[in-house]
Amino acid sequence: MSASRRSSEAGQVEGNLIDMLAQSAFVTMGALTRLAAENDLSLTQLRVLAILRDRRLRMSDLIDYLGLEKSTITGLVARAEKRGLLCRAPNAADGRAIDVFLSEEGRAHAERLAADLARFVSQLTDVLTVAERDQLGILLGKMITPLHP
Repeated sequence: MSASRRSSEAGQVEGNLIDMLAQSAFVTMGALTRLAAENDLSLTQLRVLAILRDRRLRMSDLIDYLGLEKSTITGLVARAEKRGLLCRAPNAADGRAIDVFLSEEGRAHAERLAADLARFVSQLTDVLTVAERDQLGILLGKMITPLHP
């Protein structure tokens, strides 16, 4: 096989991979958008609830994690706090820092959202064997972990 043919075939495989990753992202974003809208949340608010489900973060860490401006996060947290979804409190180790975490209502809301998302993902992954689902999880983790260690 010639080098140009191998290069062309490799390009087709890479192109197919890019298409499949893009399509899966679009399908997933569509589901997340619907889930957020059904719960009167923005996508960023949905993301914050998901991030805080298993942790308490300093506001500065949440800002870094989301890659958004401080004023944007401050407003987002204030609105979620007003709705009873989030709480703020001084950081135990550094009284100057503010922690943000889920309220009890926010935790219950986040758990319902996670269950809804799990049902959606199951619809996508039910066509896979258990081994294929495990492998997909490993491969996606390998791709995403360097971006958000």
